[in-house]
Amino acid sequence: MKKHPTYKNAWHMLALARIMIGFVFLWAFLDKTFGLGYATESGNAWISGGSPTSGFLQFGVNPDSPFASVFTSLAGMAWVDWLFMFGLLGIGLALILGIGLRIAAISATVLLVLMWAALLPLENNPIIDDHLIYAVVIWVAALSRREWSITDWWLSHDFVKRRKWLW
Repeated sequence: MKKHPTYKNAWHMLALARIMIGFVFLWAFLDKTFGLGYATESGNAWISGGSPTSGFLQFGVNPDSPFASVFTSLAGMAWVDWLFMFGLLGIGLALILGIGLRIAAISATVLLVLMWAALLPLENNPIIDDHLIYAVVIWVAALSRREWSITDWWLSHDFVKRRKWLW
């Protein structure tokens, strides 16, 4: 009798993808906060008074984007910086820990679609780029089985049990 395949390895690979994408967000937060010298020099760190959104919004937005003026007008605004950084931290931690994935998926999708729109028209593909692929993978992780996470502990709290959006 032929043994049916198990998909445990697939769930583990999805968990690994979730954690890795979470680290992309968390690393962006850490580098922009402390200026670790990768995308952000120490003098431009958020804790040194730099704006974590100015670089992308001033120089990364495609000047041919139909939304270019909207995005560039947001550069350096404190509320944009705070919202962006809170999003990077929250999304990163949620993905790494495997908790609050529904709100993380919504937040990540908004952030990633905005970044995608800022790059329109795309250089290498007229529709799809890595921002949209990340958003889809995050939704797959949010709606599927939670391997390698603290979900059981998270869902044991009455506060969380009563608020499905925190699952």
